[in-house]
Amino acid sequence: MASSAQDLGPVLDKDGVRLTVDDAIATVTLTNPAKRNAQSPALWRALTEAGRLLPGSVRVVVLRGEGKSFSAGLDRQMLTPEGIEGEPSFLDLARSAEAGLDATIAAYQEAFTWWRRNDIVSVAAVRGHAIGAGFQLALACDLRVVADDVQFAMRETSLGLVPDLTGTHPLVGLVGYARALEICVTGRFVAAEEAVNTGLANLAVPAAELDAAVRDLAAALLAAPRDAVIETKALLRGAQERTYEEQRAAERAAQGRRLRDLAGLGE
Repeated sequence: MASSAQDLGPVLDKDGVRLTVDDAIATVTLTNPAKRNAQSPALWRALTEAGRLLPGSVRVVVLRGEGKSFSAGLDRQMLTPEGIEGEPSFLDLARSAEAGLDATIAAYQEAFTWWRRNDIVSVAAVRGHAIGAGFQLALACDLRVVADDVQFAMRETSLGLVPDLTGTHPLVGLVGYARALEICVTGRFVAAEEAVNTGLANLAVPAAELDAAVRDLAAALLAAPRDAVIETKALLRGAQERTYEEQRAAERAAQGRRLRDLAGLGE
């Protein structure tokens, strides 16, 4: 029997992020419930590091937040003139040359990009507030299981900013342009029922059942052979960018690889 993640100890535990690994399942936990898991550049760097530290055995990554909120978004200190000590303030960013500003935001975005790698399936377990950067972090994952108390909101536009942590692409893909525009511009809350009905969430359960529901989903995701899951994810991820005929060709090529591998004829 595999050792538990608790027995193994965390692979990473810093700046509000803890990564534990139990065989094929990794869990990334936001660990600052006193601030409702507010996000900062240090947290984003830790999330990026967590992605780099994933062992090759990992097939499913679960993202969760300690406490009653998944993540209430940006640490509001980032919005003050002095900002967070040791980090560029918003005023510093505004004064940056265009290339420097672009590079800084690109570095922040790295915390949100690796969740969609083809070799893993990522699942966000979301309860309570998932606001702004918190909403975008949940959107970074492949799947979302939510508690019935979930409150999604994209508040950047209300603050005079735009969502810039990779959330706009998956949001439009999930709910369509018109609803995505309305959600972003109004900054309103999206609760569990609407999240499921519009495709933002795969499943909503009572808060007390969230962890169990995620465990069941992770087990189901692990039931299929890994290489078939990787090929299927790659097919689905690329479908929106391909024409119908290109997708047909991609399916044929992927199936050819799978058949050769199953027959022992792979490269």
